This record gives sequence, C-alpha cells and structure tokens, in this order.
Amino acid sequence: MRFQDHFSTQAGAYAQFRPRYPRELFAWLASIAADTRLAWDVGTGNGQAACALAEYFESVIASEPSAEQLAHAMAHPRVRYCMGPAEAPPPEAQGASLAVAAQALHWFDHARFYPALRRTLAPSGVFAAWCYGHVTVNPAVDAVVQHYYSDIVGPYWPPDRRHIESGYATLPFPLPEIAAPAFVMSAEWTLEALLGYLDTWSATRRYLAAHGTHPLEPLRAAFTQAWGDTPARTIRWPLTLRVGRNL
Repeated sequence: MRFQDHFSTQAGAYAQFRPRYPRELFAWLASIAADTRLAWDVGTGNGQAACALAEYFESVIASEPSAEQLAHAMAHPRVRYCMGPAEAPPPEAQGASLAVAAQALHWFDHARFYPALRRTLAPSGVFAAWCYGHVTVNPAVDAVVQHYYSDIVGPYWPPDRRHIESGYATLPFPLPEIAAPAFVMSAEWTLEALLGYLDTWSATRRYLAAHGTHPLEPLRAAFTQAWGDTPARTIRWPLTLRVGRNL
C-alpha cells in the first residue's frame, strides 16, 4: 500500500497551528503501561505526542514516513526520530511498553500494521490510538466551520476521513480493549489562529490544488462576524480513544 502523504505540503503550518494534547492523557497512558522505559509514537508527524510522552518515559522512538514532517519535528533529548512507515516498525521500538498513534491510525494499512504492532509491543504492552473531529467554539462560529467542512471542502476529504467522523468505531482493533477516561484538548486562540488551523486541513490543501483559489477567503467575513469583538476564544476538541493491551 502506497504511503498517503496528505500533510507534507503544509508541514510548517501543521507544526504551528495544530492543537496540543492534554498532559492528563499522557499521565494516564504512563500509569497503565507496564513500565516507563520505552514508548513508540507511530506516525509522529511533527512530534507533538512524542515530546509529551518523553515527560513520562525514559526513551521515545517516533517514526514518520514524511521527511517534510520530520524536518519540522520538535526536538527533545529523550525522543529519537526515525523515518519509515507504520507497517515497518523501527528496530529501536522493539519491546516498547506503550505504542501510540495520535490522529494517524486511519492512514495505516491495518492488515500489515497490526501484526507488526503486536510483534513490537512488549508482553502486556499497551497500544492507544486517538482522534479528534470537529472543533467547537460557540454556536455561531461552529455553524460556519461546519459549512466549510461539509459544503466547501467536503468533497476534498480523503476517503479515510470517515474513520475520524466515526471516532474510529469503524476501524478494526487488534487488542483486548481498555476503557479510557474522557479527554478534551483546548486552546485560547484568536480568529487568525483558528483560520490557520483550518488551512492545515488536508481537504483545504486539496481544494487549493484543484482550483488555484483558497477556499477560506470567501468565508472570512462570515467568520469575522461570527467571532465578534472578543480577541481570543476557548477552542475545544473532544478526543476519542481506543486502547488495548497486548496479551
């Protein structure tokens, strides 16, 4: 299966505008791992999850097939980046007590990845995959975002995006599952930061490539009106997790 690269063209913006996962998520993952010696972040992107894991694990291996994403990855003394697909784990990840796929599992070739994952995880090792879908701000802004998501760039989402919309319920899962607490990402953003985030969407980039015009520009006035005079607002993304243990 060919690597589907939907993000290299906007890797710099991706690193700048993507929201940060809550610390509580990584503290919980560390608490259910058999030990905290080694974690593997699969499809690390810009290394956000890898660097957060490094606050709890002695060593983190972060693998990513996109050279452009790795060029913008965040540095951390306990994170080692490796270039390669999820389906071919780096040898350095062997025996990991935790593996995570942050907003990435829907891109993998599951028939190849899951056997490789089980071989790589330590006995009783934990695998956690999570995703986030629609951003929420307030009803007025949310309505414009939904219009943009569905009506403007909707036809340009890759087909695998449907798994995000289902909260990964439509994906197979290779391990006996563990119930996870509810986690929410949040950020205090200006309108320009929100628009920067929407600009990183793969559907935005695909629309731009197809038409040569930016799909956000016609909606700028609608976003401005919905946002109002408040300089910054709280942005929220509920996370959906699937977690299992390698028995």
